[in-house]
Amino acid sequence: MFREGQSSTMGILNVMSTILFIVSSLSFSLAKSGTYIIHMDSSAMPKAFSSHHSWYLSMLSSILDPSEAAAASTTISKHLYTYTDSINGFSASLTSSELEALKNSFGYISFTRDLPLTVHTTHTSQFLGLSSVSGAWTAPNNGEDVIIGIVDTGIWPESESFSDEGMNKVPPRWKGKCESGTEFNSSFCNKKLIGARFYNKGLLANNPKLTIPMNSPRDINGHGTHTSSIAAGNYAEGASYFGYASGTAKGMAPRAHIAMYKVVWRDGTYTSDVLAAIDQAIKDGVDILSLSLGLSVDDNILEGDPIAVATFAAVKKGIFVTASAGNDGPLYWTSINGAPWMLTVAAGSIDREFDGILTLGNGVQIIFKSLYPGNYSLIQMPLVYIDECLSVDELKQLRNKIIVCKDHLSISNQLENAESARVSAAVFISNYSSLSELYTRSSFPAAFIGLHDGQTVIDYIKQNTNPRGRFRFQKTTIGTKPAPRVDAYSSRGPFLSCPNVLKPDILAPGSLVLASWSPISEVTFVRSHPLFSNFNLLSGTSMATPHVAGVAALIKTAHPDWSPAAIRSAIITTAKLLDNTLSPIKDVSNYNFPASPLDIGAGHINPTKALDPGLVYDAAPEDYIKLLCAMNYTSKQIRVFANSSHNCLSRSLDLNYPSFIAFFTDEQSTSNQKVVKEFRRTVTNVGKGGMAYTAMVTGMDGIKVMVEPQKLIFKQSYEKQSYKLSLEGPKSLKTEVIFGSLSWVDDDGKYMVRSPIVATSITP
Repeated sequence: MFREGQSSTMGILNVMSTILFIVSSLSFSLAKSGTYIIHMDSSAMPKAFSSHHSWYLSMLSSILDPSEAAAASTTISKHLYTYTDSINGFSASLTSSELEALKNSFGYISFTRDLPLTVHTTHTSQFLGLSSVSGAWTAPNNGEDVIIGIVDTGIWPESESFSDEGMNKVPPRWKGKCESGTEFNSSFCNKKLIGARFYNKGLLANNPKLTIPMNSPRDINGHGTHTSSIAAGNYAEGASYFGYASGTAKGMAPRAHIAMYKVVWRDGTYTSDVLAAIDQAIKDGVDILSLSLGLSVDDNILEGDPIAVATFAAVKKGIFVTASAGNDGPLYWTSINGAPWMLTVAAGSIDREFDGILTLGNGVQIIFKSLYPGNYSLIQMPLVYIDECLSVDELKQLRNKIIVCKDHLSISNQLENAESARVSAAVFISNYSSLSELYTRSSFPAAFIGLHDGQTVIDYIKQNTNPRGRFRFQKTTIGTKPAPRVDAYSSRGPFLSCPNVLKPDILAPGSLVLASWSPISEVTFVRSHPLFSNFNLLSGTSMATPHVAGVAALIKTAHPDWSPAAIRSAIITTAKLLDNTLSPIKDVSNYNFPASPLDIGAGHINPTKALDPGLVYDAAPEDYIKLLCAMNYTSKQIRVFANSSHNCLSRSLDLNYPSFIAFFTDEQSTSNQKVVKEFRRTVTNVGKGGMAYTAMVTGMDGIKVMVEPQKLIFKQSYEKQSYKLSLEGPKSLKTEVIFGSLSWVDDDGKYMVRSPIVATSITP
């Protein structure tokens, strides 16, 4: 528990609670006709009903508007799903008067609107230190017999990534199935893809006139195929994106089984469908859930997020849940999916770049980032400097030349003009450093370069009577430095609805990740003609999350009895803080200064170390309930999560979490006033007996850090020891973020169990 200064953190929590109450009140008072998720007290079901489903249908029938009550089929059409494992309740299409009547029904707890969600759109396994010779893939650990549930856009079962060659038999505990539908039947499943289901009742209820062209688990988008193959794709030889990133593609856990739950459709995604998918995944028996989607930042209120409620139920059943932090970075407080029972994933780069080369007539070469997929002649062509390329008619006269344009106002307009004029090739010069990354997928041969290289090109043209140049594409460079770096789009913490638990948790590869794709979904365009591929390069926390799901599968194979919290702890406490130059991981959006834990959590995921972490911070479902109680959740709100009543006699903000965050935000204090924040933690020895660990603190300038005791001694495996961490600092920090770490280092130097520490003055 916190000692002095608790008021600042509690102040934030009270504000959150007030916001939650206001939002809930407004939702209740302003609700209109629509689709709703109804939370029920399952223990209140009258004995006359044989199932919760029949009870809910009877309840719906009793509250129908008089104009609809005559039709017996109306009840069934209004009912969408019954939920029994993720939440307790159902979803239905209701008028405002029906909703009001439902609130008076016996067993009713609360409702939430059926809100829309969005997805957070080969080499990465090697970058993470995974190989068949050394590292986490050393036999017998390839993720065998672990089942990863993916909630996404569906799957393309014919992909080589989902071949069952080398796979073990389907685990006998598996209760799922492959559902038939448009261009999909049960025969498409095998020992790799062991389950495939689809859900769209919520989508159709919110869009009654909608027609779904691919009403089946088949993926016509590509996103779900991509994330599935990242997590657990089998070995796929000859993978590449039009010659870029060529090699053998494989997932993090190539021998794990995959179950796809399709909820994302071309016309939208709704929480009622996602809830149904998670509900079924729990029933089916998945070991891991990977979620690369979420509500908007504005809608991501913990108690009002049915996905947070559903995943709490999953964790209670022993299912490890990982979810994307979102793509709304780089500002603070943009992280979503931050429930403390989930592992929340940020996205970073890897040590690989894709380039094109412009070779001038004098032999000088200029390398630029590019993913241009087309074939292009190596013959030299005339170079013409136009300055601003504003006239389409002028550009049309130069179609057989390489035009050179310089950015003065808008490079996008000049690019559009060049495309309209159908010039053969172009060079665009700008002082915007990330320009090349923005336009890597140009639809015609083009180089996007900075002012320095641009001046080299301009000088060459001006100094030669017959300036010429040629392009070459499909260049892949491995081992680029520095890597990883956290990308600008990756959402940052803290998590607004639960700020006292540090989020995000971990950084994983998310930028330009090569993985399998739906071959009927275009990946790019050349001269307005769509191109298709069996593989695609995508960026986002969507791509980072399945990396973590796959690594969790490796840990689950090695330690099948570990709890979700223990797996999470192993991933967090073994993360890498340094990049491949042995410097702190950098933040692309902050001039490449070192990233803080609010950007990257504990650091970059380290699969090999995570298999043998030494110590773990475990937590049980009851610990999360104590946290919700301490956050001033009402008994009704807690019942939504726990499906039982809690008197909250035991409450604590101090969850046994493998990281620390403290707010020093008392703006009324004087500069010399000090405050102490206290945290208590318990670690479990998952190594051998006879181990001793010593505390080591790094960083935290301006904050006094104290650890009691300084040494932990474990006589046997699975023994627990506790300690207290204290942070002493000014009531109001002058710096936004101060960060460091606490590491427990064993006497033999084998283990370094590291937890990030953040002291911050930022407020929402």
